[in-house]
Amino acid sequence: MKKHIVAAAALGLFALFDTAAHAQSSVTLYGIIDAGITYANKVATTGGHDSVVKYGDGVAQGSRWGLRGAEDLGGGLKAIFVLESGFNSGDGTLGQGGAEFGRQAYVGISKSEVGSVTFGRQYSFSTDYLGGNYTMGSQTPAGNYAYHINDLDQLTSSRINNAVKFSSADFHGLTFGAMYGFSNSTNFAGSPTTGTGATAVQGSSSAYSFGLNYKQGPLGIGAAYTNIRFPNGATPAFSVSIANINTTGLRDLETFGVGARYTIADALIWANWTHTKFEPITAGSSTLNNYEIGGKYAFTPALSAGLGYTFSDLDGNFDGRWHQVNGVVDYVLSKRTDVYVIGAFQKASGSNRGVPVQAEIGSASSFVGSAGANTQLVTRVGLRHRF
Repeated sequence: MKKHIVAAAALGLFALFDTAAHAQSSVTLYGIIDAGITYANKVATTGGHDSVVKYGDGVAQGSRWGLRGAEDLGGGLKAIFVLESGFNSGDGTLGQGGAEFGRQAYVGISKSEVGSVTFGRQYSFSTDYLGGNYTMGSQTPAGNYAYHINDLDQLTSSRINNAVKFSSADFHGLTFGAMYGFSNSTNFAGSPTTGTGATAVQGSSSAYSFGLNYKQGPLGIGAAYTNIRFPNGATPAFSVSIANINTTGLRDLETFGVGARYTIADALIWANWTHTKFEPITAGSSTLNNYEIGGKYAFTPALSAGLGYTFSDLDGNFDGRWHQVNGVVDYVLSKRTDVYVIGAFQKASGSNRGVPVQAEIGSASSFVGSAGANTQLVTRVGLRHRF
């Protein structure tokens, strides 16, 4: 009888410990699927056409799935991790150059009231603080069509390989952080490993980033700096061209920006400025300044609309100007699902060595392409579901 009592007590104690252990750790599956139909004019095609209607994936937000986990280590200390994979909902292929977890892949330790230290492939603070708070791309489903051309200022998809990152806790609305991404190169001289020109950067990319953000009540303001050494040498490589201006073979891509937003009743307004410098290995440097302002208004809890304007000014070894207007209407069907309509128009001016600068709407992998014209119009109807 005593043996049965002891066995029952042992089983009960084991069950208690097992339940407590499970209560102290968690793993969450999450994701986004964004799909729709896009129309664009002035697109390079065959067969004599200059426009296209196509299936478009990942415009409002990149389609993805991921795992996020945390284990309570006691005393406010936690082990954390994120594995996040991007994909194309149209054909099921992987994004980010085919990397299995190309969006994010990191592990780290967090401490309540201090912050976290994480290791792996992670976003720069230009994306975390500026792109995540003070742009039309982050505030409306205009998404990647509303971010600045090809994300040269790193606001939407600046992912740093081999990175060590510190992100502070929230100190009465203030957060800050710093990160460094190792090149993992054995070339300690600091020069390109092999080749010349655009091929000289392979295997030599490193980066560092800093950021500061403050949010209190209706006001938010942030600043970030990111420097990417040999951006063409990263895997996958950073996009460094702007419209039909080829800036490959860079020694350095340096970007700084500030942004702010303010909520007034059912309206939100925002503005940002970014300054990006390109330093080629052999040619002279150029700078790109982006100036953006915009806002959105919630007519009902389900229905909202947004409007934004961006002016991009490229000076130095390369020259060009771009004006872009973005508009969006969004209708929320549930907490997880919404439908939206986007319109974007861009006009370019200037020339480089006799070649006119072209318009080209889109950021990173969401380009719709261009036929070399100085204007372009893109419209889209989309559906986004979060899980």
